[in-house]
Amino acid sequence: MSLKSQMLKGILEGCILAIIHESPTYGYELYVKLSQRGMDAVSEGSIYPVLLRLQKEGLIQGKMKKSDSGPNRKYYTLTGAGESALGQFRGEWKKLSTSVDSIFKGGKTCDS
Repeated sequence: MSLKSQMLKGILEGCILAIIHESPTYGYELYVKLSQRGMDAVSEGSIYPVLLRLQKEGLIQGKMKKSDSGPNRKYYTLTGAGESALGQFRGEWKKLSTSVDSIFKGGKTCDS
């Protein structure tokens, strides 16, 4: 597994929650949105196990809806627990990214 793949695996769940937070989203649409935002190393096949896990954990819920083109699609929305998890992820990401940026710039963080 490449370094990029390993790094993406750690943040994919939070990114999926953030995209679903924007609007109800189905699996392939989620893959496209991730790719459009620079996460082109994420394969379509890696998204579905994450969606299943998030659903089992009660962070998202899926609802089948009729599609204008093709079969019905399962649209995912966040639950209250999913909203909380997304907020927690954002806070942890901010701390982590600030620390990593500081290390790369050779500086120190004040709130360690």
